[in-house]
Order: sequence, then structure tokens, then C-alpha cells
Amino acid sequence: MENLIVEKIGAVFGPGSAMVALEGLSGDASSRRYFRAFLRGAKTPSSIVIMNFPTDGVLPLSSEELAVFKEPPKELPFINLHRFLTNIGVRVPGLYGNWEKEGILFLEDLGDLALGDRVQGLPESEILSWYQKAIDELLVLQVRGTRGRDDSCIAFQQRFDFRLYMWEFEHFLEYGLEKRPGVQLSPSALQALRKVFANIADRLDQQPPCLNHRDYHSWNLMIHDNRVAVIDFQDALLAPSQYDLASLLNDRITDSVIHPRLEEQLVDYYIEKRSVMDRDEFTEIYLLSAIQRDLKVVGRFYYLDLVKGKPGYKKFIPPTLRRLKRNLGRLPPLEKLVSLLAEHFEEMR
Repeated sequence: MENLIVEKIGAVFGPGSAMVALEGLSGDASSRRYFRAFLRGAKTPSSIVIMNFPTDGVLPLSSEELAVFKEPPKELPFINLHRFLTNIGVRVPGLYGNWEKEGILFLEDLGDLALGDRVQGLPESEILSWYQKAIDELLVLQVRGTRGRDDSCIAFQQRFDFRLYMWEFEHFLEYGLEKRPGVQLSPSALQALRKVFANIADRLDQQPPCLNHRDYHSWNLMIHDNRVAVIDFQDALLAPSQYDLASLLNDRITDSVIHPRLEEQLVDYYIEKRSVMDRDEFTEIYLLSAIQRDLKVVGRFYYLDLVKGKPGYKKFIPPTLRRLKRNLGRLPPLEKLVSLLAEHFEEMR
């Protein structure tokens, strides 16, 4: 692959450009791989990020549960979303080159400092400021993106609906419970869980949708030139506006920096910016979104361990479960869910 990269660098940046070094970067939970290429040349950036994805003539979709299109996508979802988000003013990495058949993209190097790293050890006022910047960028995506709807954008062809919510709940049941070693789940308990999950899915399905990133959290937000930049956006879709906010304020590290009072301030900030009229209803859907997402995440992290051989994500399960218990306690109608799960998760007891 290195020879191919050298060839493409010359094609993009012209004569005199060259690659000095190539290093691997830590990737995400997908099959994509990332590299940083250090360059030299009068008209070249000092470095670029290279996304490498598997391809066998079929465009890869990062999430199989989203592959519900009437016709197969004609271009890589990342490229499709990159064009739309760039046009509406979301700060995303620049795109230098795209070779889908070879499975290579050249992207602007935004550095290694994610929002989750940036806020570690900061005083509360600075944490608040950085997360407000993240909310400001989210609002560009949600408000401008929804107003500027373009049906050629893949995000508007898929929606977080009852089917998709239940797919994620079933993912949790399968990998978070049924396939975990030593877990015994009775048919009656499984039926009770599915009933609660169906009620949550139905409530969320009834909400008005807007454009959402789907994975808007502190590791997909890079700090570059004192601004929040958005990456890993290829799974964008229509969902309740609270979904991305719940993702941002309830990810795998936020409990270490965002305590409940700070979370309330940030939710208030979003509500004020969006001119939300009914705070109580907004908060209910926000909590349901956070609960649904955390259950999905627990199932996903066990899946990555059991199926993909990536045990590193398991360390995030205990804090996720503790937050899940706390959020369930904020919605009395869902207290039954705590008792149903407590038998299988120590953190829920």
C-alpha cells in the first residue's frame, strides 16, 4: 500500500512532493485503518491522515443495521456526508483525495487532541466552555443540516425508527446478556425486558426527527486551531434532536469530567440555543435517548470483545452501567428496568 500512497501524493500535491514517513494511528471499532503520512514539498501540508478501508468492489457500510436503502449507495457514505456537511458549514477535515476502488482517502490532519483529552484536569468553567463549543458545532449540524435537507445525502435516507431502536436493544440482549459466559436469562425476564424496550422504542419513534451525527461524542470531536472539528460522521441519520446531545454528555469518559450539575447547565445551554418550549418533555426524551444509547453501548462493547476480539472496550462497561442506573432513577416509570438488570450487572445493584 505504501507505493500506492506515494503515487497518490504525487498526483495530488504535484512534482516535488514526497512522503518522509508513514505511521499507523489508533483506529476505531470498525474495519477502517488510519495512518499519518509526513510530507515535504513547497505546496504540501506537513502531514495528512490516510483512511484505508477494505473494498471488494462493494462500497463498505460501517454499520450493517443501517443498510436498508432501496438501492445500494453509489458512493462512499463518508464522501457523501463530507460534501453535505462541508456545504452547511460544519467543521470537518478537509478532503485532499478520494480513491474508493483502492480503498484510500487523503484527509486533513487535525492532530491527536480529542475533546475528551482536552478537558482532562481543567477547571469546571473551562470544561463548560469546551462543551458549549461542542454544542455550538452540533447545532450547526442539526439546525442548518435539517433546514438544508438534500435527499441525495445518505443521512436523509435513513431514520432512527422503531425498527432500528429495537435492533440495538436486541443487540444488547444478545451480547450484553444471552451470550455472556455464565449468564442465565429466564424466558420471563427476557419477555419483560423486551416489553420495556419496545415501550422506549415506541416513545422515541414518535419524536420529530432532525439530522444527527449518531456518534457525537468526545472522541469524535477533535480540537484544532482552538475549534471543535467533527470526524467519523458517516453514520449520520435522522433522529430526535436529543440523541446527539445525549451522546455528547453521556459517553465513555464524561462521568469523569461532567457531574450532574454541569450536565444540567449544558442541557440548559442547548435548550436556550434551540428555543425549546417544553423543557420537561425535552428532558424526558433526552434521558430516554441516553438510556437507550447506553444499553446499546454495553451490548456493543461485549460484542467487540466476544466477536471481534477487541477486549479493550470492556473497561468502559462499569462506568456506563453506573450512569445507566443513575439515569433510570431519574425516570420513575423505568425503575423496573433497574431490578431486571441488577441480577446480571453488579453495577446496577
